[in-house]
Formats: sequence, structure tokens, C-alpha cells
Amino acid sequence: MAIILRLDRVMADRKMSLNELSEKVGVANVNLSKLKTGKVSAVRFSTLNAICRVLKCQPGDILEYAEDDEDDISGEDS
Repeated sequence: MAIILRLDRVMADRKMSLNELSEKVGVANVNLSKLKTGKVSAVRFSTLNAICRVLKCQPGDILEYAEDDEDDISGEDS
């Protein structure tokens, strides 16, 4: 996958536990855990907004794009 989730790093920087973030964001602990470990295929903007508000960060602090071989949609090698 070309999108890398960095929620764990941002949480560590803020010294915030998953339980604390879950309470403040209002999202189930299990759902945030999946987001933290990158085991999701989508995230709601409302959830992303709440996470950024609580962690005082930008979406780009949590989401990172890394090009991979599957990203070349032209069919040509780079």
C-alpha cells in the first residue's frame, strides 16, 4: 500500500495512549487500534478531523504517501 499511517508515531510524540485518544476522539479503541497498525482501507474525514484536533497535528503528520511499484498506472517502467 502506498499510504503509510503514522498515528503511532504522533501518539508517542504526544505521550498519549490509545485508550486516552479513544476517549477524547469518541471512536472505539478497536477502530483506533486498526488505524494505528495500518489495518484499514479507509478513514472517515470526521475521524481524521477529531484525531488531528486532539493530537494538535495536521493530517500529513498521520498520513504519508510512499510510491511503490503498483503506483505506476502508465504501464511503463520508471
